Amino acid sequence: MTQRSEGQKWVLDIALALGGFDALHPEAKPTMEQLGHDHTDFDKVFAMVKSGAMLPKAWATIASQAQERAEHYEKKGFQASAIDLYRRAAVMWGRAQYSFFADDPRKAIFRGKCNDCVASISRLSNQRVQRIVLDFEGKQIYAILHLPAGDVQNAPAVILAPGMDMIKEDYLFAAQQYYTSRGIVALSIEGPGQGETVSNGLKVDLTNYDRAASCYIDFLSQLPEVDSTRIGFFGISMGGYWGMRAAAHDPRIGALVTFEGVYGEFETIFNRAQPSFKANFMYMSGFHDEETFDVQLGSKMKLWDIARKIKCPIFMGIGEFDELTRLEEALALYELLHSPKEMRVYENEFHPLGGVAAEIFRFGAEWAERALNGEFASDRDERAFVHRNGRVTEGSAAPTWWLGAKPIEIEIAEKTYTTT
Repeated sequence: MTQRSEGQKWVLDIALALGGFDALHPEAKPTMEQLGHDHTDFDKVFAMVKSGAMLPKAWATIASQAQERAEHYEKKGFQASAIDLYRRAAVMWGRAQYSFFADDPRKAIFRGKCNDCVASISRLSNQRVQRIVLDFEGKQIYAILHLPAGDVQNAPAVILAPGMDMIKEDYLFAAQQYYTSRGIVALSIEGPGQGETVSNGLKVDLTNYDRAASCYIDFLSQLPEVDSTRIGFFGISMGGYWGMRAAAHDPRIGALVTFEGVYGEFETIFNRAQPSFKANFMYMSGFHDEETFDVQLGSKMKLWDIARKIKCPIFMGIGEFDELTRLEEALALYELLHSPKEMRVYENEFHPLGGVAAEIFRFGAEWAERALNGEFASDRDERAFVHRNGRVTEGSAAPTWWLGAKPIEIEIAEKTYTTT
């Protein structure tokens, strides 16, 4: 734990008590629905929560209720209803286990419950949802494979990477809604430091997530259902960050879609944002001393040095007031990209992009599909500022109220971009 996370718990408790989940992540509920949460479950959970310590109990309680109802429907032969409820239970068991930023017996039990729900979904879906375990550098990494219905061969595939505080099960809904329904194979993953992978001892460092992504690409490339020349990557938050690193590392990634990525320096997310982010990442990376973490990892994570290595088409989407990445730095990073690219900034949106959640999940999937099908020109550079009132200003992703001004970070990036 960090000094801030220990000393400021009371602040988070007050925020939860007065404002619920919205106080921690503004307008995030629509995004959570895209991650498989039913809004009624969500409301039941936070009706029980007045402090951070109450979160695991609340998630586990409502997860148990959903799983019990799923078992009832399965017994009665209503398979589709059972699958829906097992999915709801799985993502809530995932939230319950995430509540512990340490190796805790309760975390392991909640993880087991989550796995049980996924196993039931797999059984009831005729194995179109499969839990995957791969050997990786003396440890193991974990994923869920989502296959389209029917006899599918040589289909495009997209790796779905979760954020720092997400798990592979968070894509159970999106994988079906936006990928397999269109004949696309999806692989929702956990890299080093995430979910089940970290619970089984594999911590994240500066580069091993890149190599883990390559391991997942190796796996997909061997499947008869997959066209190995059309494998894309979709990442949210830190998943977007890791997606950029993976694309710079492995040229087999044919398209990269990122939303709300940590595109800039890490001072904001680790030292100015909610202290839980840094506390969690220290657990994910195996650091116990905050100063050592800052020197050996936190200070080395910026993407600017690798941006030029990305060759595939890349999309970046971010909220105008993302609390984890300054918009100025996201725009500056975009200037450093040499590949076909597109960027959208969403007016008055925060990190969760809750006001446009369904839109971005659908758009991101379609953008990846079109990129993998070779529809984008090599000189593509599209920029847009998406207004809350429905309008879209094209030609620039900068907020219109800037009146054409360019922050210093963008000017520096543009100079670097044109001289290298």
